[in-house]
Amino acid sequence: MGAMDNMAAARGAHQQALARMITSRVGASGDYDTGIPGLRFFRRDAAAPPTVCMVEPSVVVVSQGAKRLWVGGDAYLYDSSRLMVTSLDVPGGSEVLTASPQRPCVGLAMKLDLRVLAELIAQGGLPSPGAGTGGTGVGIGAATPDILAPFERLLALLDDPEAIPVLAPMIQREIHYRLLRGDQAGHLRRITSVDSQGHRIAKAIGWLKSNYALPLRVDDLAARVQMSATTFHQHFRQLTAMSPLQYQKWLRLNEAKRLMLNEHLDAASAAYKVGYESPSQFSREYSRLYGLSPKRDIMEMRNRAHDGG
Repeated sequence: MGAMDNMAAARGAHQQALARMITSRVGASGDYDTGIPGLRFFRRDAAAPPTVCMVEPSVVVVSQGAKRLWVGGDAYLYDSSRLMVTSLDVPGGSEVLTASPQRPCVGLAMKLDLRVLAELIAQGGLPSPGAGTGGTGVGIGAATPDILAPFERLLALLDDPEAIPVLAPMIQREIHYRLLRGDQAGHLRRITSVDSQGHRIAKAIGWLKSNYALPLRVDDLAARVQMSATTFHQHFRQLTAMSPLQYQKWLRLNEAKRLMLNEHLDAASAAYKVGYESPSQFSREYSRLYGLSPKRDIMEMRNRAHDGG
């Protein structure tokens, strides 16, 4: 057996172990928090078309099945041999390609800590990135045994809750290090380098997330992160597949949906709270993004939740 065959066999063994660990804890389709901060599980029992989502800076491992993320017009396929790394808060559409009740699509998502990445770059003798952004905020990389093995050890801590506060941060730090040694290293290093355009865009996104309800002057936001307006537009769109104004609109609509669903606000109240001056404009833009009017969408989501128990 050659080196490639050995790696494939090791990867398969790790993925099978991860799939067993996850399915033993999640018995139905859905997303699940765990006892480890920053770690979530997911399970899907059937293929499904893209649904609107926001992906945090994270590494996503599919242990069984296959998924695809759409960002703008670009598709990112990830499965048991390929993991997904996102270095920014990226709006997109999450699609389930391969899943069934007998063999569900299961996996995990671990939030990335950009400060830990920056510390490791400084401490680990890793080369610094160039100033360019080098693509979008999404990357697909090989799910190697070096990366999967610490994930297996991390999930094993769920059977030893008292050890989680001590050992989980150490293992999560190791995963960050392994990612910086893997084929998505350049992607992550460019975002965490403080003098890079990607880092400045990340700061702008952080400001937008905290101030989405305020009127947005793009030139002022560009100046805030020390970029020219032209360069800011170019790199923002390259990394997120949206303009800054489109990104703000997405944040507003997503928050309005949360307010209507979880806090039972009506559409007009949610619209005003997230910064819209016109409820009719809000309804038009909401319907364009989600495919249904606000009232109909929230009603259908509640019905599905009720039917699913």
